[in-house]
Amino acid sequence: MSPSPDQQEQPHIVELVLQAKKALQQGQELCLHASSVSAASAQITVDVLALDAQVKWMSEAVLDQLQLAAQVAKSIEQKRSELEKQVEEWDNIRNQRTDALDAVLESLGTQSVPPDFYTVSADSSPFSSQNNSDDEQEGERLAQDDSTPFGPPPSTSPRMSPTDTIRTRSPALRRQQRRERRRADRSRWKTLRDFVNERAIEDLLDTIEKDRLELDDILATTSDYPESLSKTIGAIKEMVPAEISLPSFNEIFASEEATSTKMAEELESLAHHYNNMSNALHDFEEGEEFGEEDMQGMNQDAEALPVIISELESSMKTIEGFHEQLLTAKTAAQEHLEVHRRTLTDLDELGDIMTEMLERQQSVENESMDHLSYLHAQLRPLEELHHQYTSYQYAYNKLVLELARRRQYREAAQRIVATMTAQLDAMTEEERLLRAEFQAEHGQYIPEEICLYVENPPNRWTVSTWNDEPLETLPVIENDLMEEAKQRTVGVEAAISTSQSL
Repeated sequence: MSPSPDQQEQPHIVELVLQAKKALQQGQELCLHASSVSAASAQITVDVLALDAQVKWMSEAVLDQLQLAAQVAKSIEQKRSELEKQVEEWDNIRNQRTDALDAVLESLGTQSVPPDFYTVSADSSPFSSQNNSDDEQEGERLAQDDSTPFGPPPSTSPRMSPTDTIRTRSPALRRQQRRERRRADRSRWKTLRDFVNERAIEDLLDTIEKDRLELDDILATTSDYPESLSKTIGAIKEMVPAEISLPSFNEIFASEEATSTKMAEELESLAHHYNNMSNALHDFEEGEEFGEEDMQGMNQDAEALPVIISELESSMKTIEGFHEQLLTAKTAAQEHLEVHRRTLTDLDELGDIMTEMLERQQSVENESMDHLSYLHAQLRPLEELHHQYTSYQYAYNKLVLELARRRQYREAAQRIVATMTAQLDAMTEEERLLRAEFQAEHGQYIPEEICLYVENPPNRWTVSTWNDEPLETLPVIENDLMEEAKQRTVGVEAAISTSQSL
């Protein structure tokens, strides 16, 4: 016995209703999940915008701090440049003064001093000094030289008579001969530089150089500050992340809204299909019969349910994709924010370091300026030595001319001594005043070793010398030496007078 058509349709309608109900439940779950994800996306968007605002604020703070650090580095470098410029100016002044002093010393080394200026003969000394001159000492050394295996070589001079021997043994004659030999051999003469204490000059220059090196040591303590700060600033700049690339929120929200609207429409179609199937089941239970066409329509609607569910799932994935984009943006913003926080911490530490650098640089600057002032004071002795040796050379040349004038004076006095006693007394008084003036003007610059007799008063004359005193000892000054002295005093007198008056 086969079942009736009504009995066959009832299970099928129930199955269709269950399918519609299940599809509606799945659609509701998908839509609820999509709504929850959309709400979470909205909150994430707010978080991303807030994080982005913090990142931008911190980025500006980092850039401001880096700019300030760069200004500090530039300030330190400028201060060091100013100090180095002042040190360079001091070096130039030192070079100028040492060159000027070297030039004076070189000039002193080119001017020879006759031996009569720095040797005193026994007959010119009131105590008849027995100290031998350089030539006498050299002669004694040669006489005592027994380095040859057979003693001193025999004399090759011809045999002399007894009277010649006595005449040759005369001390005065030997001294006169030695003086003549010395005058003839100028290569053995001393120069003005031989009377200069060059050891003291070298000690002074060594002291100045030592103090100059101490200044370099002071400046070196902060020499790496600008470069160190620049490297640190560069390293921090490299740590600063690039600007966050945020997704287009308007596009995301517009797409999400369109997707949500589509899902709502699809959910509404599922609900409508479920209501239709529920009503059909109710009508079927009430005894209504469905034709083949009605059943075919119900089956077609049931077959469309998986497609709708698939579209809802696809829309759900789209909304979840938007959610993932926002989560990625939030994660990136959080990472940027954390990097900025670490950077600001590093900048705080750099600020403390820069404060110490500025304090140290100021200390170095103060110490350098004090040391530089001391170095400038150290240059004054060089200037004084230059003035002293310039005046010394000028005074010596004036001394040569003075002694030549004195010799002329003595010769003139000898010519008129017989008939001009009164006139000679007046000349003697005038001479005394001239010598006093010379001594007052130049005596302080002439070393004590040169011309000990320069302070001697002039001879007083009667018919012969006063109280028969011996004639004044004056060196023989050759014409070329007098001409050299004249040339060296031309154009120098005004400068020396001005310098001596300071």
